[in-house]
Amino acid sequence: MEVGIVSYGAYLPRYRITPQEIGRVWGTDGEQMSKNLLILSKSVPSPDEDVITISIEAARNMMRRCDVSPQDIGAIYVGSESHPYAVKPTGTVVAEAIGAGPNLTVADYEFACKAGTAAIQTCMGLVGSGMIKYGVAIGADTSQGAPGDALEFSASAGGAAYLIGSENVIARVNRTCSYTTDTPDFWRREGQCYPSHGGRFTGEPAYFKHILAAARSLFSIMGTKPADYQYAVFHQPNGKFPVRVAKQLGFTEQQIEVGLLTPFIGNTYSGAVPLGLASVLDVAEPGQRIFAVAYGSGAGSDAFDITVTDAIKDLRREKAPTVKELVERKKFLDYATYAKYRGKIRMKEGAE
Repeated sequence: MEVGIVSYGAYLPRYRITPQEIGRVWGTDGEQMSKNLLILSKSVPSPDEDVITISIEAARNMMRRCDVSPQDIGAIYVGSESHPYAVKPTGTVVAEAIGAGPNLTVADYEFACKAGTAAIQTCMGLVGSGMIKYGVAIGADTSQGAPGDALEFSASAGGAAYLIGSENVIARVNRTCSYTTDTPDFWRREGQCYPSHGGRFTGEPAYFKHILAAARSLFSIMGTKPADYQYAVFHQPNGKFPVRVAKQLGFTEQQIEVGLLTPFIGNTYSGAVPLGLASVLDVAEPGQRIFAVAYGSGAGSDAFDITVTDAIKDLRREKAPTVKELVERKKFLDYATYAKYRGKIRMKEGAE
């Protein structure tokens, strides 16, 4: 059975803040941070935006592009590390908002920044087994960074939704594989507002080890090489890591350019690879091949080999905003407004 992407949609908040503005408040060289991270600005959710609203907007954009009935959706999985509720699923609200259900299964996923791609893999399994007709996989986050912490310069917000099925497939997933280990590079305990990061684990033993291993495994399985793909998308915690890992694997900057969004919107965590892939699908042509590898701290990577089909010509891509349009729709904030929007101003315990 041919299983793959039937439709997709994306969403980004319009607000932005620059590293220079964050650095101005904390006495950090924001210009240097911008160069170090290769981030010009990051997206910021407004006070009435969270993972639920971002997921709903992305899912609605996904549904606008196709003729699939919401009642034919058999599963909805939302991957995020910033679900609004500790106990209350995000996916049920999304299902209600797009008119799906009630005969469907719903669950919220967590695996740092690869929860969205894990949701895609789950939907593929359910569709491929014949248990459901269509599944929705969403990767979305409103990621957290403590005031003044290095993460605050990159942690942003956004997400993308994918309709997975076996009919009218616009992008066939030829194969997916994963690589997972217990590498403690990033974590947030229950009740903590902000995550912690093990600096020396972040690069080589975490991000690079897992992406390289998953990517090379997929090359081996498929018998392919970088030159066989027109596009490549890698998890992008900053603007430099994906460029470096692409070069290590043998991809060119031209192959990753379309899907590289972090320099303009920051690290959207679970939304990073789904948004990058959506940006590629906005311009992809039939027959073109896409290589995508997500990374989630803790740690693991999901790799995908995807071929765009002729059906993409019939997808109503114009019915929803492109990722490029969402990136270019922006309004910049000062730090005080940003802190207010992100709830960084907190009353001291015991104060009245």
